[in-house]
Amino acid sequence: MSDSSESERIERAVTEWYSEAARAVQAQSGCGCGCGSAGCCDSSTALYDPALLAEVPAAAALASMGCGNPLALAELRPGEVVLDLGSGGGIDVLLAARRVGPTGKVYGLDMTDEMLELARSNTARAGVTNVEFLKGKIEAIPLPDASVDVIISNCVINLSPDKDAVFAEAYRVLRPGGRLAVADIVILGPPLPAALRQSLTLWAECVAGALGDEEYRTRLAAAGLADIDLQVLHASSGEELTGGCCTPPELRLHPDTRIASALVKARKPA
Repeated sequence: MSDSSESERIERAVTEWYSEAARAVQAQSGCGCGCGSAGCCDSSTALYDPALLAEVPAAAALASMGCGNPLALAELRPGEVVLDLGSGGGIDVLLAARRVGPTGKVYGLDMTDEMLELARSNTARAGVTNVEFLKGKIEAIPLPDASVDVIISNCVINLSPDKDAVFAEAYRVLRPGGRLAVADIVILGPPLPAALRQSLTLWAECVAGALGDEEYRTRLAAAGLADIDLQVLHASSGEELTGGCCTPPELRLHPDTRIASALVKARKPA
């Protein structure tokens, strides 16, 4: 199978998974599982302070399937332009919009029509006006060069089959001195077995596509980003994850391998 056909296979699986998750939220019939699946579906209550959740519609919180709170790293300031890669139901976009204020702007980028519809609905409910949602892929960001001050993302970069393109695009759209602040899944210790990396379910669950922690740093640096810092929040063994609400039973790892949520920040040199 060619690299392009494999990438398309992964992209279709991820799109279908998150489309169904968005439909479940819209129907108020559940939340689906995603990148927050280690904590089961409602990851928002574990990741965000209740005061933050009170700022957004319930559907935005329910659709949150992240693995961390990128706003804890972003240090957003009034007037800044922010881009959220893989904005989902819009929780981080809405929280960021309140922090950059009316003189700032936040873009949410997602490739899933159902998530974009949900995010726009949540934005209308929240009464927030300084946001714009864009349809597109994080490997080809539909914004001009040097147009944003801060890039955030919550457990999405691991879903991309071409992370070098994601990091190159992040570098391109950041202004000199701009910041990257993302939550993501990384692998600690021995890598995942090749067979597990072929599982489309594990791709959608943010496991199969995760980079090793050192490889994550290396690829960010290769894209030109500097001041890279990766902080592990929580690490789980395969045994701890197997049997969760959505995690497939075939997840078998080396005893020393850990699947970790992490906060990652970097900067585009001025």
